[in-house]
Amino acid sequence: MTGTAADGTRNGFSWGHSALEAEFATASDGTLRLVRLGGGPAPGDLEAALPLVELIALGHGSGWSGPRFTGTALGTRLRHRGHRSGTRAGWEWLTVELDDPLTGLTASVELSSPTGLPVLRSRVRLRNDGTEPLVVQSVSSLLLGGLPSPDTLDVHRARNDWLAECRWYAEPLRAAVADINAGAHQHDSRAALTLVGRGSWPTDGHLPMGALTERGGAGRAWVWQVESPAGWRWDLGERAHGTYLALNGPTDAEHQWRVRLGPREEFTTVPGVLAWGSGLDAALGALTSYRRAVRRPHPDHTTLPVVFNDYMNTLMGDPTTEKLLPLIDAAAEAGAEYFCIDSGWYDDTQGWWDSVGEWLPSARRFPDGGIVRVLDRIRERGMVPGLWLEPEVVGVRSPVAAALPPEAFFQRDGVRLAEQGRHQLDLRHPAARAHLDKTVDRIVGDWGVGYLKLDYNIVVSPGTQAPGDLAPGAGLLGHAQAYLEWLSEVLDRHPGLVIENCASGGMRMDGATLAVTQLQSTSDQQDPLRYPPIAAAAPSAVPPEQSAVWAYPQPEFDDDLIAFTLGGALLGRIHLSGHLDRMSQRQLGLVRDAVATYKAIRGDLARAVPFWPLGLPGWTDEWVALGMRVPDGPSYVLVWRRDGEGGTAGRSELHLEVGDLTGGKVHTEILHPSAPGAASAVWDGDALRVSLPRTPGVLLIRLASGA
Repeated sequence: MTGTAADGTRNGFSWGHSALEAEFATASDGTLRLVRLGGGPAPGDLEAALPLVELIALGHGSGWSGPRFTGTALGTRLRHRGHRSGTRAGWEWLTVELDDPLTGLTASVELSSPTGLPVLRSRVRLRNDGTEPLVVQSVSSLLLGGLPSPDTLDVHRARNDWLAECRWYAEPLRAAVADINAGAHQHDSRAALTLVGRGSWPTDGHLPMGALTERGGAGRAWVWQVESPAGWRWDLGERAHGTYLALNGPTDAEHQWRVRLGPREEFTTVPGVLAWGSGLDAALGALTSYRRAVRRPHPDHTTLPVVFNDYMNTLMGDPTTEKLLPLIDAAAEAGAEYFCIDSGWYDDTQGWWDSVGEWLPSARRFPDGGIVRVLDRIRERGMVPGLWLEPEVVGVRSPVAAALPPEAFFQRDGVRLAEQGRHQLDLRHPAARAHLDKTVDRIVGDWGVGYLKLDYNIVVSPGTQAPGDLAPGAGLLGHAQAYLEWLSEVLDRHPGLVIENCASGGMRMDGATLAVTQLQSTSDQQDPLRYPPIAAAAPSAVPPEQSAVWAYPQPEFDDDLIAFTLGGALLGRIHLSGHLDRMSQRQLGLVRDAVATYKAIRGDLARAVPFWPLGLPGWTDEWVALGMRVPDGPSYVLVWRRDGEGGTAGRSELHLEVGDLTGGKVHTEILHPSAPGAASAVWDGDALRVSLPRTPGVLLIRLASGA
């Protein structure tokens, strides 16, 4: 793999596989740079590429001032010491060793890629091989220069708010990074488009993702994610007439994050991931396949059981034996395979928010046999019982708050933090872990619960400063990583357990957590008419088999709204709710039909990649569409129509392009609703013609080529 770079620079080498071609070369300042990635040519100017690592440490600042994470003093001093590569378990990997002769700092750039996928994963391991401590204030996870000019690119971001998740929007990159005529100034612009996520809800505000798409020409696209369970940032800017991308975990400036590396001490960044393809759908599809490759294996990812949860628009945190027993029977009759009792099962005081922490069942809510009687009823009806838990919080009135040592909780300046009447456990402390281990082993081991919905409903920012933490952002990242380690240990002890990740819906929808847990809550949205854009865009952040979408039909709904509410979950993980026990047999039959349809296609969803025939949806669009393409199999298209806005507003019929099927013979079949009425879906040779005369309306269509 050693050799000469494409432009003739000495000390170059290449690495990769059939879908990833990476080329490295040494620039005039002596730094090693990634000069080509993918199938495109090397940048015309080697200086457009970036050093492999940029970092800031106290006493070693930036090379120049500004918001960009480039041109750091330490980054320009790191020299290539060697590299090694190999193949392991379906992954190609490369480790590049860099060192700074002045401080003795070693930076190991750890690159990896699933064989055959156009995806690059990068993280940096720092080791202080010097004799003096070094305080690191920021360090890159992945850097890439030499992308096309900002003149030709649109940048895409995804707002992610409570009840309004995964709202992608786009604008020309030039709108944020102005053309200053760099030639006239003999200097690049200092401008950067920067996006930052803060606090213990890492996806509150925006997803830790972004994308660039090229207008005209090849129509290439690049999509990235920062896999941080705490703080993160990324920035884009212009460099040598091209575009650069910098991905980072938490930093001192944005997150109060710093670490002190004494001699022989190490720190490893969160991973940064980049996928690319010919168009946004292709790049997001590659990222979907990568997410499957990197996550913890679990049977749930292929079996996709139907979950009933009693919360949303149903019991709303007020479960009792009397209310649950008829719901359990109705859920079983509808075809559910798991039944999760949501929040409130521990509430014996009618004021549980600031008293939680012991996680013992309420005797008031569950008389005559207690909660075990209800769990047994779930099993008797052929379902796996589940419970809601918010493990990281302890109410200020809880006995646990006094029983655990002060060091087991988040703190600042020696003061235990309180947020909304709750303390936050620090999972780095053995007493905090022991408390949660005892809780989970009782619930799962003794009670036989097979599903845990783990929620998290407070935000702590910037973090905690326990003894040994140099800054609160470092404490927050340390806790968040310890929490994921704890989850992995729980799954090691209970390998059949299924864990749903929730934080007031999608406020923890980050790649690090998705790699450990089996399901991801997409939203707490209670309005079925506002859920479609969330459900349609969720596969941009979560593989469909992990994407939990609520389906909460109600007995007061008409048939169209029941079908609409159920249909929105059929290309994800259907999370059934609603007062099924109050439905007529005809209405319950509609629910059974939808669940049966889901069970018939879920095996395909476990390996499908998403596409968007109308593009990623707008929040108020009248028409919304999501597709799933199965390798060597059919495609599925889910289409919603509601009262809304956008260029398709007021039209009862649309043509949807399904690019890989254009021009071929395609058989269409409406799978949902079972009685579509006047709605129709016909392949006209070039596109899918869909008619939905009434709103709200939904169709799930299967397309099989060659029929």
